[in-house]
Amino acid sequence: MPPRHLSTSRLCIQCLRNPPPLRLSQTRPFSTHPRALLPQSTTAPHNPLDPIARHRLETQTRAYYTRRSYYAAGGAALCMFATLVLISTYELPTKPEQCDAPPRRDSSLERGAALVGGVSGGAEVRIAGAGTARSTQEEVEQVPTGTTSVPFFPKTLSLPGSASSTSPALPVGTGDADQPYQLVGLGIRTVSFLSIQVYVVGLYIATADIATLQARLVRAAAGTESASTLVAGEKDELRQALLDPQRSEEVWNGVLKDGGIRSVLRIVPTRNTDFAHLRDGWVRGITARSQRPASGERFEDEGFGEAVGKFKALFGRGGVGKGKALMLERKGDGALGAWVEGEKGGWDRMGEVSDERVGRLVWLGYLGGKKVASEGARRSVVEGVMGFVERPVGTVETQVV
Repeated sequence: MPPRHLSTSRLCIQCLRNPPPLRLSQTRPFSTHPRALLPQSTTAPHNPLDPIARHRLETQTRAYYTRRSYYAAGGAALCMFATLVLISTYELPTKPEQCDAPPRRDSSLERGAALVGGVSGGAEVRIAGAGTARSTQEEVEQVPTGTTSVPFFPKTLSLPGSASSTSPALPVGTGDADQPYQLVGLGIRTVSFLSIQVYVVGLYIATADIATLQARLVRAAAGTESASTLVAGEKDELRQALLDPQRSEEVWNGVLKDGGIRSVLRIVPTRNTDFAHLRDGWVRGITARSQRPASGERFEDEGFGEAVGKFKALFGRGGVGKGKALMLERKGDGALGAWVEGEKGGWDRMGEVSDERVGRLVWLGYLGGKKVASEGARRSVVEGVMGFVERPVGTVETQVV
């Protein structure tokens, strides 16, 4: 073996026995991650501002601000709804009068005006003689209404006479000022699913006509003209009939159609209300009931159309302030008259409709049918008239509600 070959073999053996140490920079930690086992990519790093990524970023930003706009609109609508609920539910306290302020004098009493049933908010009701002022004042008992806007209704009232009106067009003798009217029942008119209160309505019957109303209800329940009182079963049947959607309209239509019963609907708004709002509700009721009359009578003649037009004209302009009273009078012959309480005291007569069918249909809108203006008022009136029929015919002069 040549010497050069021998020296080369020795060097190889020494390298195998003593390998040279590795540098730290040449070492690489062993990783078991799948990506570490794959060959390194030679492509350039991903650019975050490429067209596809920029489009996605714009889409996400637009969706973010769209959601924020939806949330803002929902919050604004919720705030408006909460404000409406608070306004319709709670009343702001009135400004208290100063203790050192001089007492205010009632100018309407100095003019001899008869303040009957029209005092704001159901306050003390005073009756003074028509045309003469009296120092003595008769306090009328008050009945709670169930709302703070109009807390009380007078238990009795009298229609304003000719001297109590501020309207120069009032004819002499219009208004039965000497006839007291007795409260039968009352309730609150509400609208929408929020039960927003619109006005308080009460039905009054002339004291002298209570016996007539009593007799007609007794005969309608007993089914005979000679009946003068009802037994326990007939009373329950009459109550159910007056609350039934169909039978109630038939019973009240027969009671009101014959006339001879003077009555008044006293309406006091819980907020300022214009005549057009009240008129539209009454006209809708008149139209609906005239198209499906309970007794089979017809309302297609020209006279009825003219009467409805005249009724609309009564409530053409103006309105009723909060706490002020509007009274609809139904006379013995069925004619309908309207009175409104003035802002400065006294009463203004708005006019009259002679066709008894108009007033009868307006009254039925509160007393009979499937849908009435105030269910609470209907039930209250039913309980009131049931107190009448508990006694024999002709023995009831006044009835405490």
